[in-house]
Amino acid sequence: MTILLDLQNVTLEGFQRPLLSEFSLTIQTGDRIGVVGINGTGKSTLLRVIAGMSEPDSGVIRRAKTLRVGYLEQDPVLAKGTVREALGEGWRIDAALDRLGMLDQADAPTEELSGGQTKRVALALVFSGSQDLLVLDEPTNHLDLGAIQWLEQQMLSFSGAVVLVSHDRFLLDQVTTRMVEIDRGNAYVHAGGYAALLEAQAEREALAATSEQIRRNLARTELAWLRRGVKARSTKPQARIDAAERLLARRPEGAAREGNLELHVATPRLGNTVIKAHNVSFTYGGEREVLVDVNLELGPGDRVGVVAPNGAGKSTLLDLLDLRLVPTTGTVKHGPTVVTSYFEQGSGDFDETKTVQELVAGPHGDPGSLSDLALMKRFWFSGPLTLTRAAELSGGERRRLQLLLALATHPNVLLLDEPTNDLDLETIRLIEEFLRQWSGTVVVVSHDRTFLSRTTDRLLEIREDGTVRDVPGGIDAWILRAATTGTPGSSSSTSNSTATEVPSVPRGRQLREAEKEMTRLERRRRALGDKILASSDYQQQALMASELAQVQLALSAAEERWLALHE
Repeated sequence: MTILLDLQNVTLEGFQRPLLSEFSLTIQTGDRIGVVGINGTGKSTLLRVIAGMSEPDSGVIRRAKTLRVGYLEQDPVLAKGTVREALGEGWRIDAALDRLGMLDQADAPTEELSGGQTKRVALALVFSGSQDLLVLDEPTNHLDLGAIQWLEQQMLSFSGAVVLVSHDRFLLDQVTTRMVEIDRGNAYVHAGGYAALLEAQAEREALAATSEQIRRNLARTELAWLRRGVKARSTKPQARIDAAERLLARRPEGAAREGNLELHVATPRLGNTVIKAHNVSFTYGGEREVLVDVNLELGPGDRVGVVAPNGAGKSTLLDLLDLRLVPTTGTVKHGPTVVTSYFEQGSGDFDETKTVQELVAGPHGDPGSLSDLALMKRFWFSGPLTLTRAAELSGGERRRLQLLLALATHPNVLLLDEPTNDLDLETIRLIEEFLRQWSGTVVVVSHDRTFLSRTTDRLLEIREDGTVRDVPGGIDAWILRAATTGTPGSSSSTSNSTATEVPSVPRGRQLREAEKEMTRLERRRRALGDKILASSDYQQQALMASELAQVQLALSAAEERWLALHE
């Protein structure tokens, strides 16, 4: 393996405290390194330093002379022009855009793209280049589950190294070989994926608890011995007594955040009928029919997940259930005791000029009241943060504020649209625990497979024809089907072939196989070219040149096959 980057004793300073102290890490080809930590610990700052976009406050960084880095920002900015102009031409780019659901936007101006569309185009740009190191900040945000599966495959087949920040635990466990955990200025490097990280965390916490108990026992023993054995209060023994008392009074290191995220709120009781959709269809602008003949009944305490590709109508379904949209045909009715709250996708539709406490108080409240201050503290908004304007909040802080405002209305039905975006793993786990204990009804749209598995017991899939159907076996069965078929397609699609017939290979699977073949041949073509340039043996060069010609022919045939399938 080749060393691509070496960080030695790197320190990153934050606004009021160090983000990272004397951190060392060596990155080699084949590494898949996940970076985790709560919001504000410096994960994105570390990625910018690794990518060469920022310099550390101290320490040494050594880079390979020809190192080529692909960097995906959490909120990327594209060059002006069309998507095609920003990305260029080539089958790799078209294949990436296709799997990311952006091929039909190739001629769209980049300044007119949504935040999610911009992220997907930037991701296609990163993976279409010839890079040695990929640095990815929250790459799964705004991706549907099919695109995330494509992303996993791209990272696993990439010949260089990958460093990523992600809250997607399933992804981390699938692809990472090492994990970097940032906690209060310290960094801990663990071999393996997310499961190995959890084991190491538990072991470290157990060791810390044992060490703390030993420290206190030693301090008590020392203090008792000194008090028994010293009759005269001379200066030296008294100094030792004072030192032992200070040791006993010293507290272990405080938690990274003060207290737990207190999500529990009073919930009005639900009746037998919660939400009922009958023969609902919806068409945008009288043109595109998104949802067709949807029949859905939600009862008290239901836990429902919704999956589908981007643009299939997941958010539209939530808008209809929340009565924000009126069905084109059919009806949606709420029970008489229903109080809904919508935790929508994105960073919240806030008045950017208002402070946190003004937003919590609302138009008729008293900003900074004792009850509001207590509520904000439960969501980790305290001190100067309560007076911070919405425009100055980080992505994770905005999402926490959205959650606070959603629960402040005391709902008994929660509609959650991509709730894990921009939240750290600790906050996500706390939300999962809250939803498991909450007595209300929950509908979740999410690409986070672990979150869906832990918070829902029923899964709905929006199909290509706009109908909505239950997925037998829930999210775990859906994931298994995606892994075995290569695509999370419709769960109810059945084959009309008999037992003696050979089922036809789906076109989507043929496209993916063609992509893999082109990737393999392209890698072989580059390797042969490098070997020919490095060799001084004319006979060996001739043999490799002959093989290179054969590889080039096979690559051209594979490209033609991919183009034919795509038409």
